[in-house]
Amino acid sequence: MRQKMIIIITLLAVTLASAAQELNCKVRLNRSAVQGTNSSVFEALEKAITDFMNQRTWTDLQYTQNERIDCNLNITVKQYKADDHAFSCDLLFQCIRPVWGSSYNTTIFSAHDTEFTFQYEENDVLEFNEVNMNNNLTAMLAYYAYLFIGLDLDTFSPLGGSDVLGKVMQIVNNAQNLPSAGWKAFGDSKNRHAIINDYMESAMQPIRQAMYKYHREGLDQMSDNADRGRAAVTEALQMLNEAYKAKSLSILPQYFTDFKRDEIVGIYRGHGTENEKTKVYDILSTINPSQIGEWKKIQK
Repeated sequence: MRQKMIIIITLLAVTLASAAQELNCKVRLNRSAVQGTNSSVFEALEKAITDFMNQRTWTDLQYTQNERIDCNLNITVKQYKADDHAFSCDLLFQCIRPVWGSSYNTTIFSAHDTEFTFQYEENDVLEFNEVNMNNNLTAMLAYYAYLFIGLDLDTFSPLGGSDVLGKVMQIVNNAQNLPSAGWKAFGDSKNRHAIINDYMESAMQPIRQAMYKYHREGLDQMSDNADRGRAAVTEALQMLNEAYKAKSLSILPQYFTDFKRDEIVGIYRGHGTENEKTKVYDILSTINPSQIGEWKKIQK
């Protein structure tokens, strides 16, 4: 009987531990640009990153298996130097959220990191220390893990990801002494510092409020009441416009309209009032004029 209880307690502990893990991250590593190198180091790297993202408990929040956040890390190796185990990569990252009452999944953030550079030797153990960061690979992976969790939380409650996004900002601040690119303030309007700095800037708060309005009050309501859901999406786009006006040099409003482009067009094309469509068209063509051809479809 005592042995049976030990087994039950052990299984319960394992279940609780797994429930706390937040991410369901798919990692794909493309090494086609690198020739003549043993494939084992790339296979080991892909597995190490997958395990690091998915097996680590990032917060004290409890997630069931079905609640874990879907995300993708598509890594293209541009250059690999075996002598010093140096990788120069391009990262396409994406975070996905299910829409309630449907089988549809929506992207809540996606962009490129063209400065995904690091050193990795086969069988290296990936460890992360928030305070004393000396490994660029784990610092970048932790950055994205917390970013995905924080933005996902923002879609379920207003500014709900503030504490977790604060950790992203802390990583950036502690990574300033790392020699690799992508961390520096004023270095690039699209780098890791710029992204989290804009999300945390008070003047840009409307973009985070728009995350909740767009997803929870907009998309999640579409199956029950399409008009009400679409009205909330319109409000969210107005909030996005507020953020754009507050900081027109921020890349975040453009990113949002880039990865939401087809979705937004689908919401309004053939639906809604003329006034609503005109309002949305004006906002989108101001924020992201490069997609003007797509925005015109809204007016049909």
